[in-house]
Amino acid sequence: FFSRSRAYSEFLNEILICQCLSSAKLRLIVFSGLRNEDLKEMLESNKESHKLEAMKRVVGLIAKGKNASELFPAVVKNVASKNIELKKLVYVYLVRYAEEQQDLALLSISTFQRALKDPNQFIRASALRVLSSIRVPIIVPIMMLAIKEAAADLSPYVRKTSAHAIQKLYSLDADQKEQLIEVIEKLLKDKSTLVAGSVVMAFEEVCPDRIDLIHKNYRKLCNLLVDVEEWGQVVIISMLTRYARTQFTSPWKEDAVFDENNEKAFYDSDSEEKKGQTESKPYIMDPDHRLLLRNTKPLLQSRNTAVVMSVAQLYWHLAPKHEVSIVTKSLVRLLRSHREVQYIVLQNIATMSIQRKGMFEPFMKSFYVRSTDATHIKTLKLEILTNLANEANISTILREFQTYVKSQDKAFAAATIQAIGRCATNISEVTDTCLNGLVLLLSNRDETVVAESVVVIKKLLQTQPTQHSEIIKHMAKLFDNITVPMARASILWLMGEYCERVPKIAPDVLRKMAKTFTTEEDIVKLQTVNLAAKLYLTNSKQTKLLTQYILNLGKYDQNYDIRDRTRFIRQLIVPNEKSGALNKYARRILLAPKPAPVLESAFKDRDRFQLGTLSHSLNIKATGYQELSDWPAVAPDQSVRNVEVIEPVKEWAPLVGKAKQPKSDDKFYSDEEEEKDEEESESSGSDDSSSSSSSSSSSSSEGLFYDFMLPCELHDTDSTSLLSLYLFINLLLCLSAQSQAVKVMRRAVKSPIRASVTTPSFSPVKTYELLHHMSGKGLAAKYHFPRQPCLYQPNMVAVQVILTNCSDHSLEEIHIGDRSPASLNIHCFNTIERLEPEASVTVSMGIDFSDSTQAANFQLCTKTDQFSVSIQPAVGELLMPSSMTEEEFCKDQGKLLGMNETSATITMATANTSSLAINKQLLSVANVGVVSSSQNNIHRFAGRTVSSGALVLVSLELRESSTALLTINTEKSIMASMLLRDLKQALAMA
Repeated sequence: FFSRSRAYSEFLNEILICQCLSSAKLRLIVFSGLRNEDLKEMLESNKESHKLEAMKRVVGLIAKGKNASELFPAVVKNVASKNIELKKLVYVYLVRYAEEQQDLALLSISTFQRALKDPNQFIRASALRVLSSIRVPIIVPIMMLAIKEAAADLSPYVRKTSAHAIQKLYSLDADQKEQLIEVIEKLLKDKSTLVAGSVVMAFEEVCPDRIDLIHKNYRKLCNLLVDVEEWGQVVIISMLTRYARTQFTSPWKEDAVFDENNEKAFYDSDSEEKKGQTESKPYIMDPDHRLLLRNTKPLLQSRNTAVVMSVAQLYWHLAPKHEVSIVTKSLVRLLRSHREVQYIVLQNIATMSIQRKGMFEPFMKSFYVRSTDATHIKTLKLEILTNLANEANISTILREFQTYVKSQDKAFAAATIQAIGRCATNISEVTDTCLNGLVLLLSNRDETVVAESVVVIKKLLQTQPTQHSEIIKHMAKLFDNITVPMARASILWLMGEYCERVPKIAPDVLRKMAKTFTTEEDIVKLQTVNLAAKLYLTNSKQTKLLTQYILNLGKYDQNYDIRDRTRFIRQLIVPNEKSGALNKYARRILLAPKPAPVLESAFKDRDRFQLGTLSHSLNIKATGYQELSDWPAVAPDQSVRNVEVIEPVKEWAPLVGKAKQPKSDDKFYSDEEEEKDEEESESSGSDDSSSSSSSSSSSSSEGLFYDFMLPCELHDTDSTSLLSLYLFINLLLCLSAQSQAVKVMRRAVKSPIRASVTTPSFSPVKTYELLHHMSGKGLAAKYHFPRQPCLYQPNMVAVQVILTNCSDHSLEEIHIGDRSPASLNIHCFNTIERLEPEASVTVSMGIDFSDSTQAANFQLCTKTDQFSVSIQPAVGELLMPSSMTEEEFCKDQGKLLGMNETSATITMATANTSSLAINKQLLSVANVGVVSSSQNNIHRFAGRTVSSGALVLVSLELRESSTALLTINTEKSIMASMLLRDLKQALAMA
């Protein structure tokens, strides 16, 4: 049948390959065999499989650009389906057609509202997306309520969708701006990288002038930038560029002296200070300004060209001039991409190369034209090469131009001749060489090349007319062979302008033009009239009759411009009673010296637009373009960007091996000595006060604390006191851990309703080697995780490091050096001035792992050496126990289903099936709290990630034959997989 039918080819075109959601394999779906009526029957069928198959085909039709709006009533009936895959496809369809079929969509609005409470995050997000696609003002209050609820959703994907919905609602009803700003302000505080880009885009659309909303979130956005998706990176960088131009002073001052480590000595004299006031004040870059530049620099290696271009424009508009060259290599790398990308990048490079030639001069060969380049790409490369031309490389560039002139692309060859003219104008050393080369092109067979050469020569001759009369004569001889109107007009202009230098040739040219005047183009006719007028004034004996003849022809020309010009010239040059006094000034008007034209780049004024924008590309202000403000003369208050954080407690670092001199109350101390003693005892004093305040709530620990405190203060003159001091520090750390447990237990007793979390009954202390004494030249280091809240910052993981001197000599100035990456947030321990042989000391650190098991790399340094070390946490150490009841556990678990749920069936060791053993094994892996359970076969544990506070729920359901279902519910899917692996291994181990 198909072999005989004309529909065979159409049938083949109707086959679409689509990926089925239920499996990874591809199916061939034939659409031509099913009409809309068939699809309606399948959608109204009682079988879920038929409905699912029909929806796949409908979505396939939409993907092919076909209209499937007739199926809207049949599709919308399935919006309440319990099949998740079917519901997702229905929402995809509704997002496409909800705006067109508003009345029918409104009938299902209650279903969309119920879906906003669905346990599956994708259903909640899809429902909000459909709701915001119904462009009906009557549902604005419903949309606003849905956006506010979604902005507080546990899922970052739903919060991201709410940010997208903000823009839709604002375009529908701008009166909701104030309420939307409140939601934007809330979402800007979100720590999820998934939300950051979307909320900044909403900010740019709704309230781009509300810079005050960015102040508190500026540093967070800078730090999150590397982990945001590429689209979000472009939006955030653009916004931060505008922000920085309003908050920081210009780093481009000509007399600026960069001094980023400007620390004035404490004892500088007043005379030195007054002397410095008379000198130029050094430029000190704001730390937040430097933070932005430092955090965007790695994005130059991005695979996304838009991200690279965004960073390049940021450095161009914000960085000091000596740092802008950082972006050069990245921009040149983009020239290997598609021609669309090349076009935009070359436009920006053309603008940059006008002001800073040195940036791209080393990469000049990258801008050589290839035969496969499109004409618009060739023209831009030619523009850049012309901008880069100087005395040193002009010979190389001109040799390259000689090849381009021979190109079969006529438009490109003409552009090359113009570029040669620009080089001749800008570099006086090669003016004669370029002019002679252009004269040789006048004998070219291609009239386009000849015409363009004439136009450029005309401009060049205006710079040195006295030296090139022979060239004018040569051009007059070629006049009959040139047919391009612009070229003929240029020669006529030259004849008229310099008619006194060619007195014999100019009248003859006018004679020829009188013969062909009526057939010439308008631009040629105008220049013929001008030539006749100038010759009438300089050589009236030979040209008087010719001039009158041409003026009579022009008087009756069809073009009114030529008629007007003819009447004006006649009154100006031919004396009569009506001409009046104007005739006296005819020579001064027509033969006045004219300035030489300046050949400039077409990109000269484009720097008024921000690089990388549509306005820059079009060279016209586009709708929605936001101009960059000028740098402020005085920097605004930088404290507005400070965020309130828990003040870190100063750590008490003992000087092991150095005995402190006894203090006598009777002895008089000077002010300097008192200040020195206060500084030395400051950290210990803060510990004393904090310990005493905490010990007031637990009398048992208070007694032990002061029992050890007293001998340490009284007996510090002999070596025995050092041992007592060391033992005291270790015991103090233990007491700190016990006091935390006591506090948690007391809180549980005070609030019995929420007292379903107990402190871990098993708190493992696994010690890991940080630095071997052989590698550390005698310095050995081990570390462990005490599983206690970090005292320095709440989003840090507490780490205790034991440093031991295994050498036979003292080690001095032990401290933390450089870290990798540089943005790694570490609270370092205070410098240990001296560590005696065989002595050890325990110090505390805080590290922000950002909920990642990626190792924290840093340098452990002594006075003479540096050792690269790394601390890599197990996934369970990134958690902290969370308090909740069984009812709250089940409620939160219901919100973290779908992609937020990870489960596996495991076979447990017989010894691990008891409640005590399960708690012990699980707590050995993860730092979570035990949630009391009313079911004997289900064990529940709750925790939160230390860095972001994301909820992590673990449940273990015992089944027959020593098997169990282990389930982990959390937004952190990668963390869940790693935690599941570790727990399976621990519970299966005997």
